[in-house]
Amino acid sequence: MAECLVNVDNMEHAIELFGKFDENINILQRQYNVTILNRGKDIRISGEEEAVQKAKAAIDALAVLIKKGEPINEQNLRYVNTMVNEGTDKQISQLADGGICVTTSGKTVKPKTLGQKKYIEAIAKNTIVMGVGPAGTGKTYLAVAMAVKAFKAHEVTKIILTRPAVEAGEKLGFLPGDLQNKVDPYLRPLYDALFDMLGAESFSKHMERGSIEVAPLAYMRGRTLDDSFIILDEAQNTTREQIKMFLTRLGFNSKMVITGDITQIDLPDSRKSGLIDALRILKNIDDICITRFSEKDVVRHKLVQDIIRAYERSDDERKK
Repeated sequence: MAECLVNVDNMEHAIELFGKFDENINILQRQYNVTILNRGKDIRISGEEEAVQKAKAAIDALAVLIKKGEPINEQNLRYVNTMVNEGTDKQISQLADGGICVTTSGKTVKPKTLGQKKYIEAIAKNTIVMGVGPAGTGKTYLAVAMAVKAFKAHEVTKIILTRPAVEAGEKLGFLPGDLQNKVDPYLRPLYDALFDMLGAESFSKHMERGSIEVAPLAYMRGRTLDDSFIILDEAQNTTREQIKMFLTRLGFNSKMVITGDITQIDLPDSRKSGLIDALRILKNIDDICITRFSEKDVVRHKLVQDIIRAYERSDDERKK
């Protein structure tokens, strides 16, 4: 049996660390099979040697987040545990360094995982970025946040958000309203992100002026997009021809972000995804960066991670 003593800077930090009804510490105790007790600002950890060291590393990492003003919740607890098990917990201090923008509710949008941090850094440095990974990793939301940041800083004069309306197919004609009304349901995630960043009133004002455009991919054909921040969402549902058409719309002083999940392709007749083709063809071109997310970058409910892992295991077994 080993023991270790950790000192927390002040009582407020200790309270934040333990959580309501000690829920945070209870999670750590179950995760590492240790006993954690506090005596004021001192935290005593006891258990097997390796488990005690891992629990200490997790507490140290969480203390870093608390010092930077980050609330401790189930998601970052889960992520810290993952990093401790991988031996990369020292990198946790990189996460809370500033935010991208502030939502209308006053929440600062910032990366919650190292994969997300790498993604926003790639967007800042490159003209074209492809963010590829499972659902719930913040690919679209962070891209919209970066677009709003560039727009507010007058680095671009227009935000263009687009996605293929593959799910609609021939059924578009059965939906009520004009063409825009028919495709709006497929663009709803993009609208939601912009509402969150700008507020409904500001969003409507910019839409009327034409400085923000949310449209299906087919509307991009024949255009040259200068001074714009352009996001193509759900790119796994594009064909080779569609994604080539989109990429060649790039104009001067513009950025493009392409997001997709190649495990969720909805193209009919088993057609090959244009995103898979683009990842292969464009991987060695300067100023084009490919960022890949994994299940550990998922910032939704824990079950989303578990579901992704289960499907990956199933796919591996099927391939074998």
